[in-house]
Amino acid sequence: MAKITVIGIGPGSLLDMTPRARAAIEHAQVVAGYHTYIKLIQPLLGGKDVIGTGMMQEIDRCRMAVGSATDGRETVVISSGDAGVYGMAGLVLELILQLPRERRPEYGGTIAGVSAVNAAASLLGAPLMHDFAVISLSDLLTPWELIEKRVRMAGEGDFVIALYNPKSRKRVKNIEIVRDILLRYRDPATPVGIVTAATRQEEAKQLSTLRDFVDEEINMFSLVIIGNSQTYVREGWMITPRGYGAKEAGL
Repeated sequence: MAKITVIGIGPGSLLDMTPRARAAIEHAQVVAGYHTYIKLIQPLLGGKDVIGTGMMQEIDRCRMAVGSATDGRETVVISSGDAGVYGMAGLVLELILQLPRERRPEYGGTIAGVSAVNAAASLLGAPLMHDFAVISLSDLLTPWELIEKRVRMAGEGDFVIALYNPKSRKRVKNIEIVRDILLRYRDPATPVGIVTAATRQEEAKQLSTLRDFVDEEINMFSLVIIGNSQTYVREGWMITPRGYGAKEAGL
């Protein structure tokens, strides 16, 4: 038996990958991941065996990776951002724990990475300075009715809201439904930041408002951050106050 480790490679740039993640990839014999993410770490692969699959093949990919470790090869499974945030850590652990103890490879743990929400926030300014909720709009694994409920609750609670998987070629109306729900709780002028492909060559960002943001270019590589009732934009930066008094902060 060998060890299998799940790694968050960060949002895309090798500069944003942690040294621990990089060292684990370099030490591994086998690297498993979604084709797009494998390309992002191509310089680290050398002569390693690669288990690469397309979208919607996560279970097959992780099963092959667990099998690789069971066969005695040091194996890593990579996810973009943080592997514990909409990543592969949970699936790999579930697959390992389904095996009889005597057949389980050693689980090397999850190596944290810079999540997409952190990368996007850093490019927009300081939108996550207070409580925030992260919600995926993909209804492939979660019923849409439950997603709507979560959006309503986050809206009512005045959380800053970060939306993963906001829009795809098939899901073009869901984000409009989300906008309409949040307009019940927030001013139409509430700032919204959109970051696409954070830290990658095609990186782009846009500031908009709750009323108008659905008209901007948004895709599956975008992350949308919707401000709370206190969020504002100044000189191109999106800021959610932490709550420090102006006098105490010297402002």
